[in-house]
Amino acid sequence: MAELPVVVALLLVAASATAAVAVRDPARQALVLAVLGLALAVLFTVLQAPDVALSQLAVGSALTPLLILLSVRKVRRRGRPKDGGR
Repeated sequence: MAELPVVVALLLVAASATAAVAVRDPARQALVLAVLGLALAVLFTVLQAPDVALSQLAVGSALTPLLILLSVRKVRRRGRPKDGGR
């Protein structure tokens, strides 16, 4: 029964990766990407790679989505008209 946690983790990764591709809004994509990073960290933990899981947790579910959200915010702010929409 050692295969059951691996199968569950793989299904979680597949579902979150599919959701990341299906979502169209960049801000929501960043949040789904954070969930995908968390799912990958769970998969690496189940596969007995805790060092890779910790790296994935830090980079994949925290730093990368944060950088994407900050970039989206900057681009959206830059795209606004400066005179109040006139």
